[in-house]
Amino acid sequence: MDSSETVKSAPPLELTELLGLLLEASERLNTTLDLDELMARIAETVKQVVEYEIFAILLLNEKTQELRVRFSVGHPHDAVKDLCIKVTEGIVGRAVQKRRPVLVKDVKEDPAYIQTIPAVRSELAVPLIFKNHVIGVLDLEAPWPGYFSEQQESLLELLAGRIAAALENARLYRRSLRQARTLRLLNETSRELSSVLVLNELLRKIATLTKRLIHYDRFAVLLADEATRTFNTVISLKQDQNTPEKFTVRYDQGVVGAAAGARRPVVVRDVTADPRPVFVDADMRSELAAPLIYRDRVIGVVDLVSTQKDYFTEEHVRLISTLAPQMAVALENARLYERVVRSEARMERDLDRAREIQTHLMPTPAPAIAGLDVRVRFRPARELGGDLYDFLAYGKDRHALAIGDVSGKGAPAALYGALVMGTLRSLAPQRLSPCEIMKKLNTLLLERKIEAHFVTLTYSVWEPKTRTLRIANGGMPLPILVRSRRVHAIHAEGVPLGLLDHAEHQETLVTLEKGDLLAMFSDGLVEANDVRRQEFGNRRLEELLRELAHSDVPAIVEKVFQEVGKFEQGRLPLDDETLMLIKAR
Repeated sequence: MDSSETVKSAPPLELTELLGLLLEASERLNTTLDLDELMARIAETVKQVVEYEIFAILLLNEKTQELRVRFSVGHPHDAVKDLCIKVTEGIVGRAVQKRRPVLVKDVKEDPAYIQTIPAVRSELAVPLIFKNHVIGVLDLEAPWPGYFSEQQESLLELLAGRIAAALENARLYRRSLRQARTLRLLNETSRELSSVLVLNELLRKIATLTKRLIHYDRFAVLLADEATRTFNTVISLKQDQNTPEKFTVRYDQGVVGAAAGARRPVVVRDVTADPRPVFVDADMRSELAAPLIYRDRVIGVVDLVSTQKDYFTEEHVRLISTLAPQMAVALENARLYERVVRSEARMERDLDRAREIQTHLMPTPAPAIAGLDVRVRFRPARELGGDLYDFLAYGKDRHALAIGDVSGKGAPAALYGALVMGTLRSLAPQRLSPCEIMKKLNTLLLERKIEAHFVTLTYSVWEPKTRTLRIANGGMPLPILVRSRRVHAIHAEGVPLGLLDHAEHQETLVTLEKGDLLAMFSDGLVEANDVRRQEFGNRRLEELLRELAHSDVPAIVEKVFQEVGKFEQGRLPLDDETLMLIKAR
C-alpha cells in the first residue's frame, strides 16, 4: 500500500463488544502493581482497540511541566531516551493543555508536530487524567495519513481513565516500596556510619552508602579550614575511582560555598547556565551540595555531580538533608578519634621516654656494699611507678639504703618520687641519722605543699664495722628478718612524710649475723590480689622467705616475684611492687 493513501479504520465496535473490552481491560490492568509490567499490559490492551505500529506512554513531571517517554513500541531507543517535551510543545503537549484527545490525520500539515520517525504521517494523543490531574499521555503514530478514526479516539479516551488509575496505583506502590527501601537504607547507613572511626575508612564508607541512595557520577567531601576560610577535599571519587586532583574552595565560592552560606542544600540544574560552579568537568551537567553541620557549625560540605542535566530531584534533596547530619556527627567522631589516637601515641612516646628517665634515675639494683649482698626488684603497676629505692654513700664503707612508696600511681607519683629521691641525695652528704633524715625530708616536702601527695619510707644506715643497721620507718610495711629459719618483723614504725608537721620517728638498731636475710618491701607486693580478690599477704611472704633463706639473693628475689605473679594469675598488678633483699655475708 502506498503511504500517501488513506487507510480504512476497523469497523465500529458493538456496545456489548465495547463493554466487554472495557471490563477485560480493567481486570487486566488492575491485577498488577509492577509499573514495568503494567506498561506492557497497557500497550497490549491499547492494541486490542487500535492496531498500531508506533506507540508510547509519556509521563508528566508536574514540577517542570515536561513529558518524558516512559515506555515505547516502534520508536528508536536513541530517539526517545533523552526526549523531553514541554507541555507547550508538540501534539502531546497540546493534548495535556486541552485535557482531551488530539487527532491529527496528517502531521505534515501540523507545524507543532515533533518528528522522531520520518515516515510518520498521522498521530493520536490521548491525555491520561486521574482525579482531575493530567499524569501523562498515550501517543500513537502511523505511517499513513488518516489512519486513526474518531471511534478509536473515543475508545482510547474511555480506556484512558482506567489506564491513568492503574498507573497511579502502580506509581504509588513503587513510591511506597522505594520509601520503605530508602528508610531501611537510611537506618543501615546510620548504623554503619556510627560504627566507623578511622577517617579514611569512614570517607569511603560515606561515598559507598550515599551511592546506594543517590546515584552520582562524582562525589566529594570538603572539610572546613577556619584558619584559611576554605573548604578542602578530603575525598574525591569519580565513577567509583579515586581522582588524584585535590581542590580548595573559598567560603564564598562556588556551589559548595553557597550551600555552606545558606546552611541548606543547593541544587544546580544546569551547570553550564549557572555562574557559581567551579572546577567544572567537561561532562558535568548538574550539581547538589549540602552543608555538614555539627553543633550549629558548618564543618564541611558534601558535593554530588551528575552528567545528566536536571538530575537531582526534591527527593534527592530530602535524602541528603537526612544523611548530612549523620555524616557530620560521624566525621566529627572520626576526627576526634584521630586526635585521641595521635594524642595517645604522643603520650605513649612521652611515657616511654619518662620510663627510660625513671630507669636512669634509679640506681643499680645490685650495689656493691661491704658485708652485704643486696638485690632490688621493682615492678610498676603502670608505665611509670610511684615506688622508689636508693643507695647513698655515707663515707668510705657506710651506706644508706632507702625504699619508699609515693601515694597515687602513674606519672604524678613518679614525679613526686623523683622529688623525694632528689631531696634524699641532696641530704646524703650531711650523713644524718635515719631519724634526722626523716625529719628534714618531712619539713622540705611540707614546704612544697604538693596537695594529696605524701611518701612512706624506710631509711636505714649500714655500719659494716659493727655490722649494725639503724632503721627508721615512716609508714612502710615492717621489715622482715629471717635468722636460722626463724622469721620475725622488725618493729620500726612512724607516720608517712609530707603529711604532718613535727612528725616523730623511732630508730631501731639491728645487728646482722652471717646468713641473716632482711626484706624491705612496698605494700603492693603483699597486697597483690588473686581472682577472688584475696591478698598475697605477709604470712605467705614470710613463709616463702623462710623456705628460701639458704638460697642466694638473686634466686630468692626471682622466686618471690614468680610466686606473686602466679598468685595474681596473669592479672596486672594493682599497685607498684618493690622488694629490697639484704643478706649478711
